Amino acid sequence: MQDNATEVTAAGIARLAGVGRAAVSNWRRRHADFPRPVGGTETSPAFALAEVEEWLRRHRKLAEVPLKERVWQQLAGHPDGPVTALVHAGCALLLIHDRPPVWLDISSGTDERLAALLPTALDEVLTPRVPGTARPGRTDRSRVNGQNPVNTQPAATPVTPATPATPATQATPATPPTPALAIPTAPRLLPSVPLLRGVAELAADRGARPTFEFLLGRHLDANPRQYTLTPPDLAGLMAALVGTPATVLDPSCGTGALLRAVADRPDRRLHAQDSSPELAALTALRLALHTRAPVHAAAGDTLRADAYPGLRADAVLCHPPFNERNWGHDDLAYDPRWEYGFPARTESELAWVQHALARLRDGGTAVLLMPPAVASRRSGRRIRADLLRRGALRAVVALPAGAAPPYSVPLHLWVLRRPDRTHAQPELLLVDAGRFTAEGRGGPDWPGVRETVLDAWGAFDRDGGVEERPGVARSVPVIELLDDDVDLTPARRLPPPTDTDGAGRLADVRARLDETLRLTAELAPPPAEPVPSAASGRLPLTTVGELARAGALVMRTGGHGGRARVPVLTDHDVLAGTAPSGTLPESEEEPVLTEPGDVVLPVLGGGAVARVVDEATAGAVLGRNLVLLRPDPAALDAWFLAGFLRGTANHRQASSYASTATRLDVRRLQLPRLAPDEQRRYGERFHALDAFEGALREAGRLGEQLVRGMYDGLTDGTIAPD
Repeated sequence: MQDNATEVTAAGIARLAGVGRAAVSNWRRRHADFPRPVGGTETSPAFALAEVEEWLRRHRKLAEVPLKERVWQQLAGHPDGPVTALVHAGCALLLIHDRPPVWLDISSGTDERLAALLPTALDEVLTPRVPGTARPGRTDRSRVNGQNPVNTQPAATPVTPATPATPATQATPATPPTPALAIPTAPRLLPSVPLLRGVAELAADRGARPTFEFLLGRHLDANPRQYTLTPPDLAGLMAALVGTPATVLDPSCGTGALLRAVADRPDRRLHAQDSSPELAALTALRLALHTRAPVHAAAGDTLRADAYPGLRADAVLCHPPFNERNWGHDDLAYDPRWEYGFPARTESELAWVQHALARLRDGGTAVLLMPPAVASRRSGRRIRADLLRRGALRAVVALPAGAAPPYSVPLHLWVLRRPDRTHAQPELLLVDAGRFTAEGRGGPDWPGVRETVLDAWGAFDRDGGVEERPGVARSVPVIELLDDDVDLTPARRLPPPTDTDGAGRLADVRARLDETLRLTAELAPPPAEPVPSAASGRLPLTTVGELARAGALVMRTGGHGGRARVPVLTDHDVLAGTAPSGTLPESEEEPVLTEPGDVVLPVLGGGAVARVVDEATAGAVLGRNLVLLRPDPAALDAWFLAGFLRGTANHRQASSYASTATRLDVRRLQLPRLAPDEQRRYGERFHALDAFEGALREAGRLGEQLVRGMYDGLTDGTIAPD
């Protein structure tokens, strides 16, 4: 069947043709036969992908589109929405991954045959991998709890709670949890068949698991405001804190990052639940592709309708929603999970803490990501006190700012353990990893955070205490914390850094500042000499676009994909002159890697900046909103190119202006036509100016660090006033 149902926007058409969006607008005005919009809005219309491709091919404007881009366009423009398309693609990829001969057999015929045979094939592969998957036309709630599948219709009553509530206080139950996955019927699958064939072709080249990660990463990156993600480094740290448990639960699973980070073992069992049906489905497929362990996944409100009331897991990992008021306070007053006290309406996080403890076996460990206010709000002090007295709360870790959304807030990790014995003199481990906050937007120094936190927790868990590290870690007797506030904020309970730490560090900063100021003075440019009026005639100019067409340089733009854990050069890094600090969603999309001598420019924001890539920056992935120019050394000097592209007047004439942003058209930037020797003369001067600018920036950074350190040292008593 034709893929007439798939829609594509003007931006997608531009990518298909390898042009800018302005060209697409011109085609719509100039060509009467250009396809009519079939959806979208007046300001952002959508077109039928098949009609657009036929028109582009007829007018010889269809570029050679990578398969991955075509598949993404089909997914993003699916008539039932990208999430449905992603679920269908994930189901097909799991079949391809587990039973490739079955896929080859059912996909060898017509689209209608593939859609008709696929549900049966999916039933055979999904049922053992994702227990509880609903067959077409039925929802078997007994399988939500990880029980053996049955062939009866679901019962009319909701999932039985762990302990029945008193009838007089029984609240009206929320919608019961449902299986995360339901095998799609043939009519639902038929519009997805062209996408599934493209996905299979992509998987043949990249593998089923990387293909799904690529598509999921593109979807999450395209909708950043719809999802709260747990960064991979943070997920890895949280998983490392629980070790290698056999049974793991994430009651607010999101996209499955936490369960995916858990160390593998032969008898592992994973349980996931999320209030968003689409996230629960994507998590189930992601985990099924990632591991051979059975994945029990359910969709439903965990606090109101727990899918696993009888579960006693070895570990619970959770990144719960923060600051929820409608978490069930009025419905759950007599819930048996509130062993440590009934949470206030404003303490939804403490409800999640107690839910996690209720789902642990004795001695099991839970790690939750928490907003810092939970450690000190007066409304939660009684629950915090009881958690401490009974030895359930074992550690509070203050993370650096930038560890997870919201990135401006230094979040906490709470490590809990369901008590299996009474602690004679319980202590609480407090760790402050705030010193590992990175400058700029690159996120924390994760290796430093991981080493500090895991070393402290390992010693505390093994020996019951840690050697005190001022400003970093301390095990505090619970009796010291049971005051009127029960404030568990690590920074308020840790001793300040020692004099050696504070004063010694500032002495080093001062020495580096002195050296940088000396270097800055040496690098300062000599007095400017004006060009005689007779010699100031206008040089013949060319543009970046003309140089690209002539082969003097190659032009590349930053994309969405890249390999995991590869540093990403962001637009902020280019503007601030800092090292690559960004990250990309895990994806097998081929990234654009920088090389020495490349010239990188940001295209948004209006700043006249161009950066020449050096050996230290080479190998980083080119981030979004950046353009890379790779000059031919025989034709263009890199520093000459970068210097002239930084001209303010040059940027002004090549920029377009919207109501809230400035966008640079790099192809319109101009530079003079000069012989190689003359280019090198200019290039040497531009290079020297860049070194001077870098020294000024470093001096300013060190100066701010010295001033802040002096203020802190004088106020906390680690530095004498004279």
